[in-house]
Amino acid sequence: MGRTTKALTVALVLGAVVQMLAAASGQDLDVTGAWVVAIEMPAGSASGLAILSQDGATVTGMIGPADTDMMPTEGTVDGNALTLSTKPRKGRTAAFATCTLTGTRDRMTGTIDGGNGAITFTRKPRRE
Repeated sequence: MGRTTKALTVALVLGAVVQMLAAASGQDLDVTGAWVVAIEMPAGSASGLAILSQDGATVTGMIGPADTDMMPTEGTVDGNALTLSTKPRKGRTAAFATCTLTGTRDRMTGTIDGGNGAITFTRKPRRE
């Protein structure tokens, strides 16, 4: 193989790698799993747990202050953004009605109820 052919081959391979990395960075967030939730509001803070399942852009799951005190949640993923709404049962309240988060596979941050507080989701490690 001549030098020109080798250089062209290396350039093509590098170009393909750059394109794959660029495509991977634009992939949608995968939020399936368990998350530790921390909320900061003017009235104080709250913590809890979210268990989410994602099918395409649709997210469903449960969220609450403890694994024995949860309510349904649903939302959507768009790129690296997640929007969730809580669905409290009759007679129950939630720390937020909606939240919008952005982040990575392991940590997301955002706001609740249009900026009335801050929220952080941190992926809970899997038990081996």
